[in-house]
Amino acid sequence: MSLFGEVQNPRGRDSDELASMIKRFVRPAVLLLATLLALLVFFNYVASVTRIGAGYVGIEVLLSGSQRGPSEIPIKTGWVFYSPLRSQIIEFPTYIQTVKWTHDLSEGRPLNEEMSYNSKEGMEIYSDVSLSYAIDPKMVPDFYLKYRVSDLSTFTHGFLRDVVRNSLNEVASTYSIEEIYGEHKAEFLHKVEALIQTKLTPVGVGIQQFGFIGAPRVPDVISAAITGKAQAIQNAERAQNELAQTQAEAAKKIAEADGDAKSEVARAQGEAEANRIRQASITPQLLELRRLENQRALIDRWNGQLPQVESGSGNGLMLQLPKPQ
Repeated sequence: MSLFGEVQNPRGRDSDELASMIKRFVRPAVLLLATLLALLVFFNYVASVTRIGAGYVGIEVLLSGSQRGPSEIPIKTGWVFYSPLRSQIIEFPTYIQTVKWTHDLSEGRPLNEEMSYNSKEGMEIYSDVSLSYAIDPKMVPDFYLKYRVSDLSTFTHGFLRDVVRNSLNEVASTYSIEEIYGEHKAEFLHKVEALIQTKLTPVGVGIQQFGFIGAPRVPDVISAAITGKAQAIQNAERAQNELAQTQAEAAKKIAEADGDAKSEVARAQGEAEANRIRQASITPQLLELRRLENQRALIDRWNGQLPQVESGSGNGLMLQLPKPQ
């Protein structure tokens, strides 16, 4: 008992305040949590949104209803709203994909993925191959309907690799190992690429580039034989070029000698013609004129002295004339 009546328990008052505070904060928290769960369920199973990035195309795959399957109209870049309960959105890259199948573990995937095929002679050839391709955005639904893959690597290292290997074998069966290894390599690769493209066109796959990485690998014996033959051809070509050069030099010398001979003949003919003209122009009057001119020249040059020796008249005697004083 108390002097002033009933005494109240302070702990009970604190408990009531705590309970009231809990009710005041817990109820909104529970409501918020329930709302978040409801939104989570709604956006995961009733409605959802995703974004198709640049360089990608999406397709909507219907999971229920009479029209189940991929939609015929591809989804372009941008935001997409859909119902996960009713459909699924699958993205496919439309930019160029490049794959390398090599025996080098540091290039491409860490596996020996070199291509092997047989030539016309049945010889086995090994090659490292590089291939680039892209999917036509308009053909993405057909591509998905054909291969049922959402990851392009599955298509690349599965179906596409088989197509490339089979195409190499089909074309190589019409070429000799020397042609594939040598001067017909570019033609061979062009035909293989065309065959691959023919097989992939119906599903919208376009081949952008196809080729060998490095030279094809053949057995050492075959490689040595091909190298020896190539060397022999080079030597023969060099010898032929040297022969042609020698023949050209000989022809030049013959032409020069022929020219010199013709020049000498022409010069001789000119001198003969000059002599003929001179002989034709000599007359008795011209000879007399030349004799008189010569005598005149001797007279002009005489210094007035008589000759020291004079021949006798007809007897062959030589007389010594007296010297002038």
